Amino acid sequence: MNRKTFLTTAIGAGALGAHVLKAATEDTPSAPAAKPPPAARLSDLLCLDDVEAVARNVMLPSAYAYVAGGAADEITLRWNREKYREIRLLPQALRDISALDCSTTILGKKMSTPIILAPTGVQALTHPEAELATARGAGAFGATMVLSSGSNKSIEEVMAVASHPVWFQLYVFRDRGLSRELVERVQAAGAQALCVTVDSPLDGARNRQMRTPYELPPGVGFPHYAGLRDAYTIQTLDTVRPANLLWRDIEWLRSFTKVPMLLKGVMNPADAGTGLKAGADGIIVSNHGGRCLDTLPATIEVLPRVVEAVAGRVPVIVDGGIRRGTDIVKALALGASAVQIGRPYVYGLASGGADGVTHVLKILRQELLMAMSLLGCPTIASIDRTVLWK
Repeated sequence: MNRKTFLTTAIGAGALGAHVLKAATEDTPSAPAAKPPPAARLSDLLCLDDVEAVARNVMLPSAYAYVAGGAADEITLRWNREKYREIRLLPQALRDISALDCSTTILGKKMSTPIILAPTGVQALTHPEAELATARGAGAFGATMVLSSGSNKSIEEVMAVASHPVWFQLYVFRDRGLSRELVERVQAAGAQALCVTVDSPLDGARNRQMRTPYELPPGVGFPHYAGLRDAYTIQTLDTVRPANLLWRDIEWLRSFTKVPMLLKGVMNPADAGTGLKAGADGIIVSNHGGRCLDTLPATIEVLPRVVEAVAGRVPVIVDGGIRRGTDIVKALALGASAVQIGRPYVYGLASGGADGVTHVLKILRQELLMAMSLLGCPTIASIDRTVLWK
């Protein structure tokens, strides 16, 4: 199936959540033809906003609404970007930057850049090769990818094409037995870390997504949800039924998880401290890309407080709103060990498949190195609060 034919089928009614099991088993209605791809070459796309503009032209409205949308009035979604723009930088002149290097080490593994691909589900809406293309694009760049529980390709399929580390993001199911089986499965497949999402017992009020709902193309499902009889989140006008996840569940996961375990979705500094006591090996400051509870603060606002609570005991990673190399510098200056990007690489996937994912990462690396040079910071370790204008 070519890309145009594939995208043509990726529209209709339904959404992940209450419809996740239904979408995987029912036939998909026919849909209008997709827009033709734009004439622009990847090399013509100079920044991440350029990539998004092309992706929006390629993607069906339902797919773009799913990827781009946030919760309710999308205030947190906007704040995630806007708050980076409010932070000003202060350069240091005449510093030795002859040995410029943006590599770093996270959880004992060296990374060529402090950029990780965050977990994003349902990538089949964006490209026919879905997470396989993302894995190839990440590998070509040398980046770590976090595979979502809600992926359309299995961990085994992804590991077969991955050339760089893959982490796995876990939604803990109501059926704890299935959750344990999934953790053991991804470990056996070669996942090098487990990212447990702790901030979304159910989806937020995703009004934009629900106004133009999507349905999966024929034959596409959720291979990590095998055996699941009940969707992980149910919300209707008559029922709100959240999944229940407690700190004792994190301790339970830690008891049989053999790889490093990070907690994704920490916004409260007190939760970071509790997470470390429960056995977390890393903290990911995230508001779920503004997709759950609206009017939460931007992640970059929360980051310094979480970093203070963690006090250097484990890596702190931040996601949400990163669109420029200068954003990465600001996050690192405020104590992050690395950043994660989500929507930007999905737009790259839509714009050019694996090559589009690599292109997005190259843009950010180039901008990061430029910013480091102009600030007088030759290494990631040299980036600290002294580069921030107070």
